[in-house]
Amino acid sequence: MAAVVESRPIGDVVLKADEVTVTFGAVKALTGVSFDVKEREILAIIGPNGAGKTTMLNVINGFYHPDTGSITFKGQTRKRMRPHVAAAQGIARTFQNVALFKGMSTLDNIMTGRNLKMSRWATNVISSAIYYGPTQKEEIAHRERAEHVIDFLEIQSIRKTPVGRLPYGLQKRVELGRALAAEPDLLLLDEPMAGMNLEEKQDMCRFVLEVNDEFGTTITLIEHDMGVVMDISDRVVVLDYGKKIAEGTPDEIKTNQTVIDAYLGVAHE
Repeated sequence: MAAVVESRPIGDVVLKADEVTVTFGAVKALTGVSFDVKEREILAIIGPNGAGKTTMLNVINGFYHPDTGSITFKGQTRKRMRPHVAAAQGIARTFQNVALFKGMSTLDNIMTGRNLKMSRWATNVISSAIYYGPTQKEEIAHRERAEHVIDFLEIQSIRKTPVGRLPYGLQKRVELGRALAAEPDLLLLDEPMAGMNLEEKQDMCRFVLEVNDEFGTTITLIEHDMGVVMDISDRVVVLDYGKKIAEGTPDEIKTNQTVIDAYLGVAHE
């Protein structure tokens, strides 16, 4: 891949997973997993299929609750949290399988990412129907933010197109836009490059790096393309059968024999 991580300021720990264990019946999806994510960094979580990667993201954004262990985000420790509360605190995500409103336009899908930013007054049915004063001003502000995201992701030409008509690579970009519209402090990306061709992957890598650089957004991503992981990540956490087997910089991970044996197969030169 063409994208390369440049030196950028990394801050203090913004999220910490502490001994997180999640079970589904007799299956342990995660067992005592601990790691942290620092402000403004890009942390990749990798591992074979079924390693527990998506389960970990689901714990972070409150969709799953750990049996034991906890998540600390911006200094607040929790064991149970609803996804909408996590979103309100600044966590946004995309999904492995695109989860958009297929009959709605690109702009309208991205506007849904603004819902938690809207005041009760703006979302009140009566005031919205009257549409004046504060309601009108707030909607204009939210639309301006959505349009900024559209410009940033270079999807102006499809802003009015129903997303169900778009090719898969553009749908993934729209989903990223919806997450960015929420102005997250922590962005969770579940296989953002999956199903893309080389050119689409290069574009997505560029956008991920620019989101991190321009918006200062902390990013945690799951990705199977090791070229992408090694090019854009500051640090990498490796899971296997629900356990963390390694953590380090991309250079440390690609020469780690345990990781090579479990996942990579051969050392990357």
